[in-house]
Amino acid sequence: MTQMISEQRQHARSIWQAAVDAARPEVLLSGALAGLHAEFAAAPRILVVGAGKAGAAMSAAVEAALPDLLPRIEGTVNVPAELVQPLGSIRLHAARPAGTNQPTAEGVAGTRQILDLVSHAGPQDVVLCLISGGGSALMPAPVADVSLEDKQEVTRLLHACGATINEMNCARKHLSAVKGGRLAQAFTGQALHSLIISDVIGDPLDVIASGPTAADPTTFADALAVLDAHELRKKVPSSVRLHLEKGAAGGTPETLKTLPDNVRNHLIGNNRQSLQAAQVAAERLGYRVLNLGSFIEGETRQVAVVVAGIVRSIRADGVPLSPPICLLSGGETTVTLAANHGRGGRNQEFVLAAVDKLGSEGLRGVVILSGGTDGEDGPTDAAGAIADASTWHKAAGMNLKPATYLDRNDAYAYFEVTGDLFKTGLTQTNVMDVRVLLVR
Repeated sequence: MTQMISEQRQHARSIWQAAVDAARPEVLLSGALAGLHAEFAAAPRILVVGAGKAGAAMSAAVEAALPDLLPRIEGTVNVPAELVQPLGSIRLHAARPAGTNQPTAEGVAGTRQILDLVSHAGPQDVVLCLISGGGSALMPAPVADVSLEDKQEVTRLLHACGATINEMNCARKHLSAVKGGRLAQAFTGQALHSLIISDVIGDPLDVIASGPTAADPTTFADALAVLDAHELRKKVPSSVRLHLEKGAAGGTPETLKTLPDNVRNHLIGNNRQSLQAAQVAAERLGYRVLNLGSFIEGETRQVAVVVAGIVRSIRADGVPLSPPICLLSGGETTVTLAANHGRGGRNQEFVLAAVDKLGSEGLRGVVILSGGTDGEDGPTDAAGAIADASTWHKAAGMNLKPATYLDRNDAYAYFEVTGDLFKTGLTQTNVMDVRVLLVR
């Protein structure tokens, strides 16, 4: 049994890795850039800008794909500090330190450079904007009457109350000089092409990285409605409330509502494509695959209970399919944090909640892996967690009860003790989460 479980764990890791590999920028950008080469070759300058967790790898892929045009390429791309590396023509700017997704003063400085490049483009210059998950925090540019600290506090409050990424970005767009299409508004050149790797359910272009080059259907009134829905209007800094209320009253120009003809957005990677690659990998390993798709959202623990129920049905009745089964799902869930919460992220919490629901008997012949495809899960150094029956038995031997750790959102501490944290390091891409459950 131990050998079988070990093999299952390796299978789960391999399937998850196939999903990540399908979203690697060097794979995704080559085809997109091939179609743009002639247009770029006619331009006197190619300005490369952008932000995101995949920004460093995307920038390197641009230089590799356009070696003949390197003398005409220049630009700045905001990335996590640990991913900064020297490139030939593109400067990678350290926009935030490791272990945080909050906007920083360094990120603001890089964004100002990006805005300056785009707003001073010559009439025949083209811009290539590289956008990926994490771009909202990595490309901050607060409006003049809202401080960076006040914007950080809004982000913290929305995250703590379990706001969705759509809700968070609606608010952030209306507090920014670059989001909500404002980067596209600043552009003065021939053409702007955005290459986008999506980390958002349904791939809405206005939500990915808060849509710096996309038309924005949301309004100041919508942003206020988000605060009201979570009872935050009186809790956010007064500068934020006053700015949004002024905008809703018509005192501040709205975000971009119609995309200019010279701005084009190209979606090149998403969670759906990664799940398809994971399915192929699982089938090659001999599993029947039940792919639940990339639209999974909601409170993490509730989603875990539902998925655990499917596992129980497979085990008990062979419904909807009989083992060996690989149950795949993507999307992005949320966690409502307890007042005195511990460490963890939605992926670690998902695995712990499923372990708690299945128990010792339910975990027999089952492996559960949930990981963020960016290699980060909350403010931790783990992508997620991986568990099976051995996890339960190790924890029981130390009198560790999953429910106790769930109550204080402290999944990291639980899996750190059992040795089941799933650590990959930064993957240099981001297409939300991938969950792999194997049932024999």
